[in-house]
Amino acid sequence: MSKNEKAKVYYVDRRSTGHESSLRNKLKHLIEKADTPKTISPGDMVGIKLHFGEKGNTTYIHPTLVRETVDYVKENQGEPFLTDTNTLYVGKRSNAAQHLQTALENGFSFVTAGAPLIIADGLKGRSYQKLEVDLKHFQTVNIAAEIEEADAMIVLSHTKGHILFGFGGALKNLGMGCSNRTGKQYIHSPMLPEINPRRCIACGECLDWCPENAISIISGEEGKDIAHIDEGKCIGCAECIVVCRHKGVKIQWKTDIKELQEKLVEYAYGSIKSKSKKCLYVNFLMDIIPDCDCNSWSDAPIVPDIGILASSDPLAIDQASIDLINQQTGLPGTALEKAVSPGEDKILGIYPHCSYATSLEYAEELGMGTTNYELEKID
Repeated sequence: MSKNEKAKVYYVDRRSTGHESSLRNKLKHLIEKADTPKTISPGDMVGIKLHFGEKGNTTYIHPTLVRETVDYVKENQGEPFLTDTNTLYVGKRSNAAQHLQTALENGFSFVTAGAPLIIADGLKGRSYQKLEVDLKHFQTVNIAAEIEEADAMIVLSHTKGHILFGFGGALKNLGMGCSNRTGKQYIHSPMLPEINPRRCIACGECLDWCPENAISIISGEEGKDIAHIDEGKCIGCAECIVVCRHKGVKIQWKTDIKELQEKLVEYAYGSIKSKSKKCLYVNFLMDIIPDCDCNSWSDAPIVPDIGILASSDPLAIDQASIDLINQQTGLPGTALEKAVSPGEDKILGIYPHCSYATSLEYAEELGMGTTNYELEKID
């Protein structure tokens, strides 16, 4: 694609006034329109990369919508499977057994989705392929084995905010979502959490989520109990920051946040290196919450539901998603307290420290796509 050429991004809105305009039918037509040239060849093993949602989360992509994608793959004589990777943090998706159980409890099964569920990096996150990328931060990346071995991939992303990356869309789904647990640790390495002694109440919840047992409760100043993080054990997964309801843990960067963004992109680059022409991206701009679906809860959406986008370009679809979100008026009484007017940056309104544009710029530099796009609405 030339520098000035625009990538196509197709779009359906959220409105439905009858069966023909139901969201499921709209999604079917959207994928058919966007998948040109065809992603799937007869006999292809097609990984449908999605997020099954943490236990307690309610904003992940609905299984009935995933079913439309599965049916599309079958209609094109592909062999679909639903897939995700194990988490770095200690939750209900840190190993394949609990991960699959959580997916079933959240409504994903062969009956509902019409395809088998495969955790791509194995039982404990150790099943991966080391791929050469020869980039700025990584010479090699660890990509989940079943994702790398798939012939094609349809990437379904629930767009939302993220405490470290600012925006969670197709790029984050590729970078963090396709790496094994070790790869996730490598991506997170530029940051460490820090206890805020004025806010920490020593409740101990962060201890339960730490994968390295790096947190303990100690006696602090004036005999007050406080959490303590052993920097020698900490791997920077940031889950203590997410789970602390009292804002008792904050981010401290070992390097500029730019490094974190670039490391994510390098893993995204590796995840599609062998099949960049065999990937289709679908972003769901609904239930646009401030945090990741890895949380065991879901906060209120910050803007109204918008619709669904599809493209063969991961950068174009993320840029278009961000632009559509920013065009909205922020919903009152949510985490979005600034930048609520149309045209203001909603992502930076929540996370002013996260310059998500860095990841898009770096991915464009690596030739992964373009942020220059043309949006076409599908009726």
